[in-house]
Amino acid sequence: MLIDTHVHLNADQYEEDVEEVIQRALDKNVKKMIVVGFDTKTIERAMELVEQYPFLYAVIGWHPVDAIDCTKEDLQWIESLAAHPKVVGIGETGLDYHWDKSPKEVQQRLFREQIQLAKRVELPIIIHNRDATADVVKILEEEEAHVTGGIMHCFSGSVETAKQCIDMNFLISLGGPVTFKNAKMPKKVATEIDLDYLLVETDAPYLTPHPFRGKRNEPHYVTLVAEQIAELKNIPYDEVAKRTTENALKLFKIDA
Repeated sequence: MLIDTHVHLNADQYEEDVEEVIQRALDKNVKKMIVVGFDTKTIERAMELVEQYPFLYAVIGWHPVDAIDCTKEDLQWIESLAAHPKVVGIGETGLDYHWDKSPKEVQQRLFREQIQLAKRVELPIIIHNRDATADVVKILEEEEAHVTGGIMHCFSGSVETAKQCIDMNFLISLGGPVTFKNAKMPKKVATEIDLDYLLVETDAPYLTPHPFRGKRNEPHYVTLVAEQIAELKNIPYDEVAKRTTENALKLFKIDA
């Protein structure tokens, strides 16, 4: 069995066929999926989905790209929803310096606020990082994010950064890019980081693994991510599936 630890089944891309997408995942032995909501619309849809399907769970938070749109009331709403038994994490939050919609200082403030929120509700934090590694690590350290720990989602950094994050009680999640021929960093991380600290994800509908790159991603493609890690580590696929599933169940406090 596999767990897709980060999927956006609440995205508009699945509006017409979400049931079929979920069934394809189940058919491939992807038995649990973590649906991530990152603004009002996607959080509402995530909550609808987890009410509907027993094997879906929600992570809720506010995306750094849209930090400028987040109000105090939004954060209070997220904190109130965090009491729901199927909400298992806060995020995705973090920093994104690639897009310039939200100023850096606004992103940083909201990132800190969501770490503090996660500590209050005692849930792990799911971190989005794009072109902002030094600041992400600095804020995680300053806010003592190790208290809750969490996930470095779709990790694309170096082995050294991965080890820094692991030391702060974070797991390293690999997605579709680990299958890309030119993705040296994720492949190196997959090879060198112990399975005890790895998770698998799709970030679907984005970042579709090879050989389907360019098409809509789906949670059943998480099997391709696990296969690539097994190949890079020269270990059986079943071992990758078993260990990454155990890591996810433990982090999210979900019963097998």
